[in-house]
Amino acid sequence: MKHPEESIDTSLSGVDSPLARELSDLTARRRILERPAPPLPSRPRVFTVSNQKGGVGKTTTTVNIAAALARFGAKVLVIDLDPQGNASTALGIDHHGDVPSIYDVLVEGKPLSSVIQKSTEEGELYCAPSNLDLAGAEIQMFSIERREFLLRDALERFFNEPGNDFHYVFIDCPPSLGLLTINAFSSAREVLIPIQCEYYALEGLSQLLSTIEMINQGLNPSLQVSTILLTMFDSRTRLAHEVAADVRQHFPQQVLNAVIPRAVRVSEAPSYSQTVVSYDTMSVGSISYIEAAHEIAFRGAPGAASTTTQEATHGNE
Repeated sequence: MKHPEESIDTSLSGVDSPLARELSDLTARRRILERPAPPLPSRPRVFTVSNQKGGVGKTTTTVNIAAALARFGAKVLVIDLDPQGNASTALGIDHHGDVPSIYDVLVEGKPLSSVIQKSTEEGELYCAPSNLDLAGAEIQMFSIERREFLLRDALERFFNEPGNDFHYVFIDCPPSLGLLTINAFSSAREVLIPIQCEYYALEGLSQLLSTIEMINQGLNPSLQVSTILLTMFDSRTRLAHEVAADVRQHFPQQVLNAVIPRAVRVSEAPSYSQTVVSYDTMSVGSISYIEAAHEIAFRGAPGAASTTTQEATHGNE
């Protein structure tokens, strides 16, 4: 059965229209699925995916980049630090109240390996799920020694266990700059910031960057904003193009060439407990995330942004 877009493409053959050009471009971009997989990092790359501004595609970006990298042959772990548990849902992970979760790791001190589940997505993709218990975790964490390093310590113990040879770890943060997010920043070397191509796109970003700078100075000297991904791009609007140009001007080294468009399939996929990469692999949303994952992988090769977990979290301490 033909993909709907392929049928449209056939009917518009020879027609020089914006839609025909867009579909022709997508057909060419789909060839990325036939390219050799990008190189795997020799050491784990640990990312915090953060933006305290809600609705920017943070969780969507986390799960789809992770799913794309897993399809390439990487072993990937997603840590869901958002009490809403949307990343867990998108990865097909059971995360009701009785299921061991990242809450048990941070508050109860359980090993990270005891809460990790295999995702239903293709490849070696795993998740440490969240649940609503995490909503009150920050209050309980305040009384725990080394409260800013609970996740970092858990990751270090995890990577010291045999068999935990992961290539990538993505930590999905809540849309706030509280103790959970501070734990994520203390545990990673790289920050991935999704920015939506809409009005007020840069609103609050200065606060996020200031927080990262403070983490640099006190808790994790190796933390850096390595990746910025433009999301919710609508090529029909002048505003989207202006926002994209503005972000690229401010962060020329960090912004990926890949851009994530507004796409129906991207919005639909979570309701089926899937990423768009598996829900509709050939769709424009999926191809865009696969392109972004390719770019992230090649930017870190060979070993440019790769570190052991201990190096990623301790830096030059």
